[in-house]
Amino acid sequence: MSGNRLDTILPLIVLGTIIGIALPQTALGAGVIEGFEVGDALDESWGWFIVVGLGAVFAVVITIETKVEEKYLGVSQTSEWFNTAGRVIKTGLTAAAIVSAWTWAATLLQSSTVAYQYGISGPFWYAAGASIQVLLFGILAIELKRKAPNAHTFLEIIRARYGDGAHRVFLVFALMTNMIVTAMLLLGGAAVVNGLTGMDISLAAFLIPIGVMIYTLVGGLKATFVADYMHTIIIFIVILTFVATVYFVSPVTGGIEGMYDKLVEAARLNPVEGNAAGAYLTMASLGGLIFGIINIVGNFGTVFVDQAYWQRAIAAQPTSTVKGFLLGGACWFAIPFTLATTMGLTAVALGVDLTPEQVQLGLTVPAAASVLMGEVGAVMVLTMLFMAVTSAGSAELIAVSSLITYDVYRTYKNPEASGKKLLKVSRATIIGFGIGMGGLAVILLGIGLSLGFVYLAMGVLIGSAVIPIALTITWKRTNKYAATLGAVVGLGAALTTWVSVAASMPEYGGEVTLASLGNNYSMLFGNIAGILTGGAIAGIGSLVSKTRFDWEEMKQKIKLVDISAADTAKFDADEQTLKKAFRFSIKGGGIMTLILIIAWPLPLFFTGYVFDIGFYSLWVAISIVWVSTATFFIVGLPIIEARHGIAKVARRQKAPKPSGDSS
Repeated sequence: MSGNRLDTILPLIVLGTIIGIALPQTALGAGVIEGFEVGDALDESWGWFIVVGLGAVFAVVITIETKVEEKYLGVSQTSEWFNTAGRVIKTGLTAAAIVSAWTWAATLLQSSTVAYQYGISGPFWYAAGASIQVLLFGILAIELKRKAPNAHTFLEIIRARYGDGAHRVFLVFALMTNMIVTAMLLLGGAAVVNGLTGMDISLAAFLIPIGVMIYTLVGGLKATFVADYMHTIIIFIVILTFVATVYFVSPVTGGIEGMYDKLVEAARLNPVEGNAAGAYLTMASLGGLIFGIINIVGNFGTVFVDQAYWQRAIAAQPTSTVKGFLLGGACWFAIPFTLATTMGLTAVALGVDLTPEQVQLGLTVPAAASVLMGEVGAVMVLTMLFMAVTSAGSAELIAVSSLITYDVYRTYKNPEASGKKLLKVSRATIIGFGIGMGGLAVILLGIGLSLGFVYLAMGVLIGSAVIPIALTITWKRTNKYAATLGAVVGLGAALTTWVSVAASMPEYGGEVTLASLGNNYSMLFGNIAGILTGGAIAGIGSLVSKTRFDWEEMKQKIKLVDISAADTAKFDADEQTLKKAFRFSIKGGGIMTLILIIAWPLPLFFTGYVFDIGFYSLWVAISIVWVSTATFFIVGLPIIEARHGIAKVARRQKAPKPSGDSS
């Protein structure tokens, strides 16, 4: 590597040296590569320690932090604050919350699975294919601030425009999205806990949400933001440790040159079907590209139709909204890109032997870490995964809580409900859904569904609602019948295409099974059919109908609860500022999207270029610099922005009792 490149990653070399001194040599791997057996990496007590012990620690810490905020910073647990965090969250914490909410079990596991299957293209397409949704969602986020500043959920916007019928339809899509995301979190989390410790997989699925329920019950959305921040710090530390170990410390991998030689040899022994020259080190991968398309389509659904991301937009200050989403999307890219490029390819380089079932369960990273670093690596993976599952799980808990509270109870059951009553409903929903999360995971495990299957299928189930929802907040000509019909008919088209393609495959005997439904091509065509059909019906139908909507009606129809005029002023912004932010969101999100899915990968795909040692070293250096920069922003910026509040707590300066209906 060049001197300049070494200077850039010098901090990682220092970190690696520290790790090398601190860890026993047995933890770095003795060079004996064996098949990965379920439950053979750690004692079962480790599973209980992480799932129950660590969960309890975070529940206590976040609960204390919430009480400190109430005492010294004037935070009052009204229903508005519980579900919107006061709408005053700044850029750094918004970005950290987005990174955490978007870091699922799949982010850590499925990204490395596709690295194991397709080589270096897998991590890139996972990261790029799931970053652009967050980057582009910044456009919807600032439009929400402009047109519906009082909203608690995106479904309130749909009801204000279209009425109760469309509202109920999209409510089904929203809750289905939350269930799919929650299922993926627990399927991945429980599988890894079971795979590393032998802990009963169903029991793990039930216990993982408990600690999350506790601190979410106490502190609401703001508590989940603080937990997100703490969890994300731990995830970045673990990734940096793996990076340092693989590229600078471990004698098993042999550093960047050793990894390169091993990956070239792995391709010679087991060439990758559909890759240029059968190589792992090429972006010219047909399987990787197909996965990338599925990934892009499916993840639009799990951002645009997931209340968790709308909730982060609602909670952010108007001036911080776009910056928070753009920064969050850019920083999140580093997690799957760097982790999977490092650990997914380490599994390939070290010849880790996994069955197809273990690959689909997402056990590539746990297996690689166990072979590379022994028990230390297994514990680190387990801790990192628990952080991801619980932080993203808390986002889903509070999202479902808001939907049930405002779009079911307040809308259809008790429109005049007080803030105290709404707060009780929110907390009851958190308990109910938290317990139900585990039950849902057990049912899916019983059916035989894996993390990989659910991840690829999500676009089929919810992708048709993406464009109708986006048009609702951005285009005054969107017609309610066209938008609603687009979502419903699009779902039908997606399911029909999915099943039809699966039934047409001769290699599966023309039968519709989990295997044929899970095939890349049936998933690909099902995903595309859903999002395109839904968008076409919504767009063409609206053009024909010539509908016009007055955005001022939105502000009048959506009402706040238990909040004073003074508090409302905190999240007001003038139209000129919001328009400027809107233009910035289009430019920033658009340019980054074009770079990530066209300018960067496609020339490498179409030229069929296979990386040499120099280009592979550059690729690794980019991943290290990116994750190091992301760590700096995610860890440092929230502290800088919260310095005044931290000073108040340090001085023990009690805040005056806040206004509002607290409970």
